[in-house]
Amino acid sequence: MKITPVTDDLSLKRSIDQGTSDQRRAVEEILHAVKTEGYDAVVRYTRQFDGVEPDSIRVTEEELKAAHDSMSDETRKIIQEAIANIRAFHERQVQQSWFSTNPDGTILGQKVTPLDSAGVYVPGGLAAYPSSIIMNVVPAQVAGVGRIVMVSPPQKDGSLTDIVLATAKELGVTEVWKVGGAQAIGALTYGMAGMEPVDKITGPGNIFVALAKQLVYGTVDIDMIAGPSEIAILADHSAKPAYVAADMLSQAEHDPMASAVLVTDDRALAEAVTIEVEEQLKTLPKRDIAEASIRDHGAVYLAESMDQAVAAINDLAAEHLEVQVADPWALLPKIRHAGAIFLGEQSSEPVGDYFAGPNHILPTNGTARFSSPLTVEDFTKKSSIIAYSKEAAVTNGKKIAAFARLEELEAHARAVEQRLEDSE
Repeated sequence: MKITPVTDDLSLKRSIDQGTSDQRRAVEEILHAVKTEGYDAVVRYTRQFDGVEPDSIRVTEEELKAAHDSMSDETRKIIQEAIANIRAFHERQVQQSWFSTNPDGTILGQKVTPLDSAGVYVPGGLAAYPSSIIMNVVPAQVAGVGRIVMVSPPQKDGSLTDIVLATAKELGVTEVWKVGGAQAIGALTYGMAGMEPVDKITGPGNIFVALAKQLVYGTVDIDMIAGPSEIAILADHSAKPAYVAADMLSQAEHDPMASAVLVTDDRALAEAVTIEVEEQLKTLPKRDIAEASIRDHGAVYLAESMDQAVAAINDLAAEHLEVQVADPWALLPKIRHAGAIFLGEQSSEPVGDYFAGPNHILPTNGTARFSSPLTVEDFTKKSSIIAYSKEAAVTNGKKIAAFARLEELEAHARAVEQRLEDSE
């Protein structure tokens, strides 16, 4: 990586992949088939894309129990502690319904209601992501969602990995399906034999999953359209080059499209980090992936001052932001845009991925400028409450009718005036 001076535009914001016209057309066809044919279409696409012919795409209680029983005591304790930490954090996000009474007797308020159902997409196939299950399921459970459905692409033998099933069992998720891709999104949206449709779909996936989520939005709600993972590190002279390099590579190993960026006002640190990244790459198991990420989407930026560095960080609006400076809390008020902010040298990004408590499903591609991590609130909806009193109706009725006539809505005005006549 070369060291580049900070400019007004860091040119690292990448547009969300909209897919090719062929990919979008394919997803549209899959969704239509699932909507019209249901279970048969889902099985057909599972055979076509995953190369498996499962006896049943619904996971049985016996499969869940067997996977849970196979988990070692050490792994079980780690999973349980992670769940406890994440649940405790999300319980602080719960919003209550509220009501206020005006002097004239009118009652106004807001009723918070959990969604009836949610679908959780968990990436699978060759990989297993128990952390994704926890991060999607826990806020839904804390919100009070009554039914949670989990879908995940099967392995070549038609099964889901034991750790995925064991984690689902540990969380109490009982409706699990061995299906992925756009067909899984279609099944969650429209339903099929054995599966009722859901109200919201959350969780990351490949481009076909992302396109499917875009296309079904409006029929169901979705969390976000996530792009490749990204990390930005804001550092000064006090940062340890080995820590910075390791944290950059922790994101680079995700995906060749992932980005890892350092912004610093210290040239010595910038130079040391570029050397350290190359050294650490040599022994990384996923070297090819990380190397491509660093080569194509990695950067080290040198700012003239910490104020300029902070401005650059806000321009990036990264998914993950680490602040490795002498006094990170002093800079926190100046940071406006980031999905998650990690303060201090011990707060490496993987701490947030797995164990600390905050959700790791975060806005990417600069969307942290206007969006937030997945929260309990994402699994609720709000209804406004209006209980207007007779006194308020008499006092304000003529004004309301006049306002309606400003918009030439006579029936609106008369609906209010009917009540005024009865009150005379």
